[in-house]
Amino acid sequence: MSRQLGRSARAPGRPTTRDARRLRAAIAACSILAAVMTACDRDSGATVASAVPATADAVVAGQEPYASSVDLRLVGEDSLQARSAYQPIVHAYGERRILFVGHHAGEAMNPASGKVERNGLSILDVTNPAAPQYLVHVPPTGDEANGTQHVQVCDGSALPAAEPTKVYAIRTNGSVSYEVLDVTDPAAPTFVTTIATTGTSSRPKSERGNRETHKFQWDCASGVAYLNGTAPGWRVTRVLQAFDVGNPTAPRHLRDFGLVGYEPSAEGPYPEPQVAGLHQPFAVGNRLYLGYNSGEEGVLQILDRDKFLRGDPFDREPLAPTAASLRYPEITRVDLPSYWGVHTAKPLYGFPIADYADNSEARTRNLLLVSSEAGTFRCQEPRDVLLIFDITEERHALPIATFQVPEEPGDFCHRGGRFGPHSFADAYHPSFDAKLVVLAYFNAGVRVVDIRNPFEPREVARFIPEVTANTTESCIEIDGERHCDRAIQTNNVNLDDRGYIYALDRASTGLHILELTGAARQIAGL
Repeated sequence: MSRQLGRSARAPGRPTTRDARRLRAAIAACSILAAVMTACDRDSGATVASAVPATADAVVAGQEPYASSVDLRLVGEDSLQARSAYQPIVHAYGERRILFVGHHAGEAMNPASGKVERNGLSILDVTNPAAPQYLVHVPPTGDEANGTQHVQVCDGSALPAAEPTKVYAIRTNGSVSYEVLDVTDPAAPTFVTTIATTGTSSRPKSERGNRETHKFQWDCASGVAYLNGTAPGWRVTRVLQAFDVGNPTAPRHLRDFGLVGYEPSAEGPYPEPQVAGLHQPFAVGNRLYLGYNSGEEGVLQILDRDKFLRGDPFDREPLAPTAASLRYPEITRVDLPSYWGVHTAKPLYGFPIADYADNSEARTRNLLLVSSEAGTFRCQEPRDVLLIFDITEERHALPIATFQVPEEPGDFCHRGGRFGPHSFADAYHPSFDAKLVVLAYFNAGVRVVDIRNPFEPREVARFIPEVTANTTESCIEIDGERHCDRAIQTNNVNLDDRGYIYALDRASTGLHILELTGAARQIAGL
């Protein structure tokens, strides 16, 4: 059954949110009619009117309109061939800036080839962010793979044993494998090698199938790739698979890793069918921050990276997947409430607390940002949040604050699609670190959160893109009634060294390149 969301009392005669929704629906209907009358054709290249115009938010007299943009400006955009998009990675090629976009599974027409291609990897030149140039779409390899959800890029000169004049990328090849590409010429990538093919999980019942890949990290300095997928015989579909890819032409497997109970030799009940396992590893210095189960039953794990890579020297098989070897590198583990998960965990070290300036000690803290992923449409689950942990004393990690976008006055539960956080920018940037967090919030777009006082995070900027003819519908059945909505689904965000924000849409709306303005830009010092 759907939950009945509480509404605050209103003075008699004051326009209600329901009134606003009805008027928005009327405006949307008029927009659709206008689009039909102008006979715009999606494939003709003609502009198609948005099904929900920007003016739909300024609807009821006497009620303040909900602004879709506050101190964030749209600089440039690209349709990405109407492909569902996941992760943006920007890489510097001298003065050029090249954007790599991983896509979810699906297919779309590639105008350059004239063929319908399974979703893979899009590469764009964003040197001029106001006019991004789509360079190439790289379909997945082989007939079985579909999608390239994640990609990481390293210069050969930054890797321990690579050709220094080259640039390399690792990508997920559907759920089938991980592979290395030579992207020295970003407009003409070439295949280098397959790092590994995924195995199959031993779990007999799973809501996720028995084979996956997902978010990973490639540490250029060490060459170690912390990959994420299915290792043979493990009891979940996602575990940490570490490979030495310091020489991209000759990858070497190091170890597989997960929570105790995930390993092939574990006894007792299997993890529940909805449990995915690892969602994203984040390596910084001598630490690994692992988030398990992105939206529910979440577990945060902090590991000693040296111990993870070397294992217990007193163990005959220090890297074998035994319960003892899985416990050995663990510094701390935090089990979240059943209704929250750990999508991404990113540390901020040496964070100055301005209000503690007069204290004699502990004026700085080590913090950890953690996002819990919203998972269902129209708010049919507990609300998810961004959490801020104090990890100054790692063995006693403690959440000190949360941030969430309120459902009202934006009426987000009824806009359709998911409402809640997905992830924040993975990249570090001196103008944002210890100041601002850029957060992807599905149908609430991009949110920029001021964390200078980490105990009281507050929103300082937002941008909600408009839907387009490419935006796919989000459908759900609630109490026997089917609801289908065309809603923005901002999925992931990232930053480049110039401070531009890259936002991707899960519902095939495309790429939005943004920049801070106003007070938010002053906070960043850009």
